[in-house]
Amino acid sequence: MQDLIKKAAEGIRAARKVVALTGAGMSVESGIAPFRGVGGIWEKYNPEEYIHIDAFRSNPAKSWKLLKEMGEAILRARPNPGHLALAELEQMGHLSSIITQNIDGLHQEAGNTDVIEFHGNARRLVCTKCGRQFRAEDLRLETLPPGCQCGGILKPEVVFFGELIPPGALQRAQQEAQSCDLMLVVGTSVVVYPAADIPKTAKWCGAEVVEINPQPTPLSFSVSDYIIKGAAGKVLPQIVAELKSDLENSQQIPKQSTGPGPC
Repeated sequence: MQDLIKKAAEGIRAARKVVALTGAGMSVESGIAPFRGVGGIWEKYNPEEYIHIDAFRSNPAKSWKLLKEMGEAILRARPNPGHLALAELEQMGHLSSIITQNIDGLHQEAGNTDVIEFHGNARRLVCTKCGRQFRAEDLRLETLPPGCQCGGILKPEVVFFGELIPPGALQRAQQEAQSCDLMLVVGTSVVVYPAADIPKTAKWCGAEVVEINPQPTPLSFSVSDYIIKGAAGKVLPQIVAELKSDLENSQQIPKQSTGPGPC
């Protein structure tokens, strides 16, 4: 794996523009359960019953049973080493933006400044009647569903089933995919569309696609140039360390003297 870590660091260092696409695998390492797979939220809750937009509109109190549980887990979570490594890549000038499918806001908390939230952010809530916005940490969810002073029901600013991806996020994600020359695909199974098309767009436009996942995904066999098998919280810090090591070594190489000029 170390050879691939070095290869990824070399690619990032040489790239003009690097963009990361992140998914639930990063949040899992911060203690947030995934939606799909073993131990996922959908094993406990049927998404069509709880967070389809029609279900929310018809019975918001039922939807909020899931939303409260999910929101409490998100507010407890803190950035893990994978998040911090991506923030450090940006600080080093090696990462342009992050396109994330996650709704936890942990990339921003870690220090990344250009985060395109494909599915919204559960830390923000909006009144469905007057549009007033709230911070999740400021609310006490003693009575469900939570309401606004105007009488409206509060809804997290996340994309429910049956809702469209915010047009601005979709447009920016496509622009970033089209203009990067290296894309990191981290902690995502890449099976949810239209997010699953983002690496394909990057590849079609000539970018190198580097996948970081514990297990291969459909992307691994058709789009990714190579996959580094492992958790983001372990792999990404190693890539950052490799970049730092290369920088230190280049700074330590003494400049060769050209000698005295001609007499």
